[in-house]
Amino acid sequence: MIYQGNAITVARNGDDIAILTFDLKDGSVNKLSTAVVAELSEALEAVRSESGIKGLMLRSAKEAFIVGADITEFHGMFEDGEAAIQAMLERVHGIFNGLEDMPFPTVTAINGLALGGGCEVVLCTDFRVMSDTAKIGLPETKLGILPGWGGCVRLPRLIGADNAIEWIAGGTENRADACLKVGAVDAVVPGDQLEAAALDILARANAGELDFEARRREKTSPLKLNSIEQMMAFETAKGYVAGKAGPHYPAPVESIKVIQKGAGEGRERAQAIEAKSFGKLTQTDVSFNLVGLFMNDQVVKKKGNEYMKQAQPVKQTAVLGAGIMGGGIAYQSASKGTPILMKDIKEEAIELGLKEARKLFGKQVERGRLTTDGMAQKLSNIRPTLSYGDFGHVDLVVEAVVENPKVKAGVLAEVEAQVSESTILASNTSTISITRLAENLKRPENFCGMHFFNPVHRMPLVEVIRGERTSDAAVAATVAYARAMGKTPIVVNDCPGFLVNRVLFPYFGGFSLLVEQGADFQRVDKVMEKFGWPMGPAYLLDVVGMDTAVHANEVMAEGFPDRMAQGGMNGGKTAIQVMFENDRLGQKNDKGFYAYEEDRKGKPKKVSDEQAIELVKSLAANPREFSDEDIIARMMVPLCLETVRCLEDDIVGSAAEADMALIYGIGFPPFRGGALRYIDAMGLPEFVALADGLADELGALYAPTERLRQMANNGETFYAR
Repeated sequence: MIYQGNAITVARNGDDIAILTFDLKDGSVNKLSTAVVAELSEALEAVRSESGIKGLMLRSAKEAFIVGADITEFHGMFEDGEAAIQAMLERVHGIFNGLEDMPFPTVTAINGLALGGGCEVVLCTDFRVMSDTAKIGLPETKLGILPGWGGCVRLPRLIGADNAIEWIAGGTENRADACLKVGAVDAVVPGDQLEAAALDILARANAGELDFEARRREKTSPLKLNSIEQMMAFETAKGYVAGKAGPHYPAPVESIKVIQKGAGEGRERAQAIEAKSFGKLTQTDVSFNLVGLFMNDQVVKKKGNEYMKQAQPVKQTAVLGAGIMGGGIAYQSASKGTPILMKDIKEEAIELGLKEARKLFGKQVERGRLTTDGMAQKLSNIRPTLSYGDFGHVDLVVEAVVENPKVKAGVLAEVEAQVSESTILASNTSTISITRLAENLKRPENFCGMHFFNPVHRMPLVEVIRGERTSDAAVAATVAYARAMGKTPIVVNDCPGFLVNRVLFPYFGGFSLLVEQGADFQRVDKVMEKFGWPMGPAYLLDVVGMDTAVHANEVMAEGFPDRMAQGGMNGGKTAIQVMFENDRLGQKNDKGFYAYEEDRKGKPKKVSDEQAIELVKSLAANPREFSDEDIIARMMVPLCLETVRCLEDDIVGSAAEADMALIYGIGFPPFRGGALRYIDAMGLPEFVALADGLADELGALYAPTERLRQMANNGETFYAR
């Protein structure tokens, strides 16, 4: 044994090849923590000191190669400041450059995921052999930073500037065939042939068949682009990427600038440019929040894994109620391989549901993600029915009928009589109490909520709602099914609106108060979209549907009358009620706060509508100008306060889950990290003072909780910094 560490071992084989194996002892995956990078330095030094070595192969003993740097260290590292970060990067560059400069050929056997720092390690070796199931990529821009361990330097020299920009700015994970096509790897083989193929490359390099030194010169020299080629490659890319990333995400464009500035430089100078930009990006709120988002996602996944351990298998499911929502649920289940019965009482509804599923599968075929044969096979996972004939063999039923408590209760009692005693029933309700719906069930312990968000195939969140009598087994099975559908389940406790809608409707309440006091709703939309929301509140209400919003608001008002009672400040109607009463339901009938026309792709396109403007004006005595800051405060404070209340009321288990639910469920701006991280960023004392000032004028919707006041006084935060 040449070297033995906690994460890395190096052994010498019979052909004098050093085999460096990544195998972190106390982890399920390999990560490049500070300790592991230090071990890598020691291991490489041991290899250099070993006489007679003819080559080095990097490999992994785990399913993935290296999933990246240890992101749990990032926040602490970022707080050390730019100078400390650049010093750290210089140390890592020295280690990686040492790997690249070994006095013999080197190869990596990539058996699984090699992402971020793991990919940057791979780029250091002369050759790369990849399993046909592996993926590699540099996803750092998704964390608000850029590849800082040489990725912006080595990748463009290996696969060309255009391809490197696409990989780095897009943060993509790249399949083996795509990697081979652009020259990122030298060979793609089945996994059981991987290490033999890697050792064969080293033998050929030592025999002079492959020029490993020429490979190194190419990676350590300036890019071979003249000034015109550079302008075409970089300036065009910057404009395109800026348009796609938007103004709130600087890292993708910054990564292109780094590649451009380093294009005419040798390795060390180009790495210095990379390190400087990396250090600068780490000091932004965007990177801090996006790293926090990653950490929150890990919390959600870990909690999901805990439920998965106790979940009964869900092999056959059913959905009650076809239509658009039922068809979307059926599509999602079938596309991920869980067979599903789709039941309705009307043939036309069944056909509507099948049409929705066929449309969604058809789009996959158009994009080349599915063959026509594959589409037929997946469609066969959906079995339409008008009867309960086969429900005795169903493991889990999703009820997705109209949002009416009496109708839902009747359907649930009916289906309970048709299924086995172990079958889980789940209601896709957005607001109705799960405890209330369970009142007429014989087995309420087998019942919970499973709230999908529309459109089902796009929205990642599923709220799994625990009623007062819901069992752990029911929750676990529903979480398992949601995960099998490719969704992110978050378990919440029962209350009006559960978590997401309970938090969303105070946001709409803030909007109603603004327009009642004379704000231009189109300006409110623009300000909130500039703030980072995918659409402003009026536009979002049109998408939700005014009838749905009125119904949900009634539920919220009944549950929380002190702050969500319907009606304006002076007892009049809200803008939402006025739209509903004038049959302006939003996109579903092409008129709401905006009118809707079809664009070239057949999708609804919003246009300003004078009738809507006049209706809203009728609510306010006089038009009034609000600053951007006032609009943001009046919209965000109620949403953030309700998130705080949900955490205090134990509706949601943690700040991480609350923030992820808002990001995945309603499009809370990811770069702001979530409602609770937004409060932390502002500072709890400042937020409480802002809320108090608004509450004096606008009432209970803006009043901080006593616990929040205590946190502010005690210097507490929702997240440890």
